[in-house]
Parts: sequence; C-alpha cells; structure tokens
Amino acid sequence: MVPERQGLSVDRRVAGLQRELDGVQPGDALEAAHRHAMATLLATSRTPFARDHFVPGHFTASAFIVAPDGSRLLLIWHGKLLRWLQPGGHVEPGDVDVHAAARREVEEETGLHSADLAPEGRLLDLDIHRIPARRAEPDHLHYDVRYVFQARTLAVRAASDAQAARWVAWDDVAGLEADESVRRAVRKLR
Repeated sequence: MVPERQGLSVDRRVAGLQRELDGVQPGDALEAAHRHAMATLLATSRTPFARDHFVPGHFTASAFIVAPDGSRLLLIWHGKLLRWLQPGGHVEPGDVDVHAAARREVEEETGLHSADLAPEGRLLDLDIHRIPARRAEPDHLHYDVRYVFQARTLAVRAASDAQAARWVAWDDVAGLEADESVRRAVRKLR
C-alpha cells in the first residue's frame, strides 16, 4: 500500500515535516507567516500532501541547486508557469518525506541524480504561492518547502515540466523572468 493511504506513513511524514518547520528561523515576517500557515495545514488536514487537496492547498517540495564552485544557481524554465524557477513539484505517495520529494523532482527535471548532489540538502526557505486554475484543478495554494543542494557536476538536461535548464550567475538572477520568492532565496544563499 502506498504511504498516502497508510495512516502511519502519512503521520510519519507529517511529524518529520513538523520537526523541520519547528527548526526554521524565519528570515522575515512573511516567512514566519508561511511557517505558521504550514504548521496549521499539517495540524488540520488528513491529506496535506495529496495533490488533490485544493482547499486551501497542499505541500510541494523544491530545491535550489548551487554549482560545484558556488558561483551559480541552477534554474529551470517552467513550461506551465512560464518563468525561471527552482526545480520542484508535488509530493508523491511513494516519497518517504518532503526532502526525498525535492531530490526526486531535481532528478526528474534536471537529470541530476543523488550521486550528483552533495549528501545532505538543508531546508532553506518556506513559500506559499497561488497556482491558477487549469483544466479540472481549481485555483489553489502550494505550500512549498525549499531545500538547497550543492551539485557535484554541471551536466544537466531539462525534462518533465522543465523546458530548459541552465546555470545562472548570482548577479544575473535579478534580470530573469523569475518571481520574488526565487530572488528571496538567492539573497539567503548569498
């Protein structure tokens, strides 16, 4: 049976994420509000990771990947949202935790495998953003838990939701079609 249907596994993911949230020192009032809203979702929803949990939304996982020499950041051109973003996406039933979901999304969208990343990624940022209605999905929120990883290679390929993947110098991120949450994460990383 998949973890989303096994109460114990979902409970384990909720408890693990709650521990991570408890350890976050928010960078500002906005991130503190995001942390509070995330803790509330964890405490009040039976299925906070389910991609069909639309009111108010569900958890997602993403990753900011820093180049091996620390000089650049890997961003993808997101085909649905039409902007440069960090790799990321939905937490799937088979993901043991949100951190594992972020690693899986990196692999799917950039071709970087676990061996291509430094062993541990750390929680970097919390963000809640609105996703517009599409097809059968209503407008809803993504409660995005964002990690940072160090790459061991520059070899990447765009796949999945990523139409392009590229390494961007820190100073060049500000000039890209990206959102403020990406710029906020860059400020934290620098």
